[in-house]
Amino acid sequence: MSAMKNKTIAVWLTLLTGPLGLQRVYLTGRFDAWSWLALGPSALGAYGVVRARTIGLDDHLSWFLIPFLGFCIAACALAAIVYGLTDATRWNQKFNPLADEADEAGQTHWLTVMGLASSLFIGTTALMATLAFSFQRYFEMST
Repeated sequence: MSAMKNKTIAVWLTLLTGPLGLQRVYLTGRFDAWSWLALGPSALGAYGVVRARTIGLDDHLSWFLIPFLGFCIAACALAAIVYGLTDATRWNQKFNPLADEADEAGQTHWLTVMGLASSLFIGTTALMATLAFSFQRYFEMST
């Protein structure tokens, strides 16, 4: 029998380690292709941040790469919100098929709600900062 997949743990894993794909490893196993694919844009964005810090903000490649990390963080925050808003019956049917539909692992608790609020805040901040950075760099480059 497989281990129970807790919705609250999935929300917090997605929020805190989503760009690394660890929530997918927790939910579906280490051979999940999407968990490995999440590393690509995250690594490119992190490389862009390192390039910008070492070379400076005049580096056009870092302008291109940094938004990958921002959009990846925003997408992971959105995934955390989707996980957190999934009702217990659906959660347990998908991730705990051998358990009762009303099992505790799929229930929403106050810690889940805190994860949802944090995901909304962090995701919105990452998305708006990424858009502002991208548009600023685009208009600076076009003048």
